[in-house]
Amino acid sequence: MLPVVEALLRKAQAAGARADALGREMQALSQRIFLSGGMHVNVAQAARRRAERDKAMQESTDTLAEIDEIGVQVTDLAQGLLDFPSVIDGRTVLLCWKLGEKEIGFWHESEDGFAGRKPLGVRFGKTERERLN
Repeated sequence: MLPVVEALLRKAQAAGARADALGREMQALSQRIFLSGGMHVNVAQAARRRAERDKAMQESTDTLAEIDEIGVQVTDLAQGLLDFPSVIDGRTVLLCWKLGEKEIGFWHESEDGFAGRKPLGVRFGKTERERLN
């Protein structure tokens, strides 16, 4: 499932980046109009750019919803942080993955977040040796 989720994440990131760039472009145009006290604007072109931005925003939103429907939580789109809710030893935890990692190798409690993630080999603060004793 990880390759599918990774592809969706990259698609959402790309669409979000396009929307941000187009939004900055629209903001810069508005600023130039304001500072110049008004200017001639190619309204059709500006409307096309706004429609492109809206489409990119919708694509990002739809892709994030698709990831959510799979049961995966996007915790940080820009960094590519995903959480996979799971039950291990009867406890609900979040398996976590960051874009670029080859596999899901970490987990954390819901309140700990990314900063509190631990390797999967260290389950619930105990090493496997400690768990067996």
